[in-house]
Amino acid sequence: MGGVRLRSQSRGIALAVLALLMVVLVAAPLRAADRARLEAFLEVTGFGVALDSIALSASGAPEMLGLSASDFGQGWTTLAEEVFDTDRMRDMGLSILEQALDDEMLGHAAEFYASDLGQRLVAVENAAHLHEDDDAKRVEGETLLAQMPQDRVEVLRAMNAAVDSAGTGVQAVQEIQVRFLLAASYAGVLESEIDEGMLRALLAEGEDELRESLRASALASAAYTYQSLPIEDLRAYVVALEHPTMARVYELMNAVQYEIMANRFEVLAARMRGLTPAQEL
Repeated sequence: MGGVRLRSQSRGIALAVLALLMVVLVAAPLRAADRARLEAFLEVTGFGVALDSIALSASGAPEMLGLSASDFGQGWTTLAEEVFDTDRMRDMGLSILEQALDDEMLGHAAEFYASDLGQRLVAVENAAHLHEDDDAKRVEGETLLAQMPQDRVEVLRAMNAAVDSAGTGVQAVQEIQVRFLLAASYAGVLESEIDEGMLRALLAEGEDELRESLRASALASAAYTYQSLPIEDLRAYVVALEHPTMARVYELMNAVQYEIMANRFEVLAARMRGLTPAQEL
């Protein structure tokens, strides 16, 4: 059948591309990974799509100011697209990885994600990253969790714990909020300046609530993202994520994402001044 032949050809092309990427990744070991190998790393692991998806977080910026995107007029969408340009964010990510991702880390992660299991995981993760409606994803994820066997829920919890084994998620989110709000204050987006010490103290008071919110959100997200995969695949993924080298890779990738997000929010805050009169927080 024509359709079957086309699907077979597409799979053959995909496998050929994957094989080529692996050749690039394993060739010519270097002390610090070079740009070509890192670009291949972004594709094989799906980290490039994860970086692209940072752009979707721009919609949360007005909410941190107690406002909505409509308060910033028609120029908001254009501004957000310029600041969260995906090519720029990928370049920022590559620049950081060039300095910090060593050959052992790159090779270990690339080998896993180039496997059959790894590519199945990347496929569903990429699809989830590119789904723009976070609220819809969370609702569907929560519905799935309510009907899910407890052993699968526990595997998802273990997976999320392994992804952030250093436990930096809460502190990273707080730091992004601080950097954005201070930048907005200094830029005159707010009527009065924010005291950094008071802001950090206020965020610290809500730290436990934030931690629980992030855990619940991550669990619902995992339920949504991996719903098509059998529990055996998820258990194997947990084992892979808990490997010490993979843990180092994820600690670095998390740091890269958080730094890019914080940087872009700071730039966004500085440019929001021209879109609206000053507002109180």
